[in-house]
Amino acid sequence: MLDVCLLGTGGMMPLPYRYLTSLIARYNGKSILIDCGEGTQIAMKEAGWSAKPIDIMCFTHYHADHISGLPGMLLTMGNAERTEPLLMIGPKGLSRVVNALRVIAPELPFEIQFLEITEPEVIIPFEGFHIEAFRVNHNVTCYGYTISVERKGKFQPEKALALGIEKTKWGLLQKGETVTTSAGTFTPDMVMGAERKGIKLTYCTDTRPVDSIIEHAKDADLFICEGMYGEPEKLAKAKEYKHMTFYEAATLASKAKVKELWLTHYSPSTMRPEEFMNEVRKIFSNSIAAKDGRMVELNFTEDEK
Repeated sequence: MLDVCLLGTGGMMPLPYRYLTSLIARYNGKSILIDCGEGTQIAMKEAGWSAKPIDIMCFTHYHADHISGLPGMLLTMGNAERTEPLLMIGPKGLSRVVNALRVIAPELPFEIQFLEITEPEVIIPFEGFHIEAFRVNHNVTCYGYTISVERKGKFQPEKALALGIEKTKWGLLQKGETVTTSAGTFTPDMVMGAERKGIKLTYCTDTRPVDSIIEHAKDADLFICEGMYGEPEKLAKAKEYKHMTFYEAATLASKAKVKELWLTHYSPSTMRPEEFMNEVRKIFSNSIAAKDGRMVELNFTEDEK
């Protein structure tokens, strides 16, 4: 399963009822934070999550509302006596930006490792899942992220028996290892079915609608997307500053055939996002005007190939 919590849904400036942009996800003991706006630590505590076990931080871009919470977050992680390395992923310039912010957090008991993205898209593999970064269209270099949890095919015991493989070796084959017995040498593909549908989460903010979003969000279980403005008359403003309206986000969700859309990154002027959702749901019915702290547990779907 992939646990997801949308920590902050605000854009530009924090409000008393809305923290700045941030998302945290957890899979198989690893925690991934995407963006770290002001108020992220408080939002995390309110949600019952901890900063110490964060393994990976991804940044969409370096505008203040997406990274201003980082120095305090690093200090908290250091004060929690964390010693494990922290991997940071973001557009070119990541190490320069982070080290500048670390003027107030110069000494940490853990190493920061930087992975700077320079290509239009990149896949970063981890054990059991991978992160895809893809460039979007903002007024600075900006990336969206997809977290994909892989799911192996089912073990087929009838094939293993027919091949004469000892039952004591079955577990090794299921783990992806090659085994040798008196009957011969066997590889996992000889006894495993086709890879099954996994879990997919796509997240993007601060962008105009572009085809890369549709491509990377295709068939996602959850698509979290910027909805800067709900007011239809603010389309021109969205275009000028390279943001999106609720309706454009819903159109992307419909084209990508995602299961569910959560809107986020609201303008401070968008006080009550729910007021606009009837029209949004005419474009994509399973749309939600997300609030800070919204959580979901994404699970594998049984019997899906």
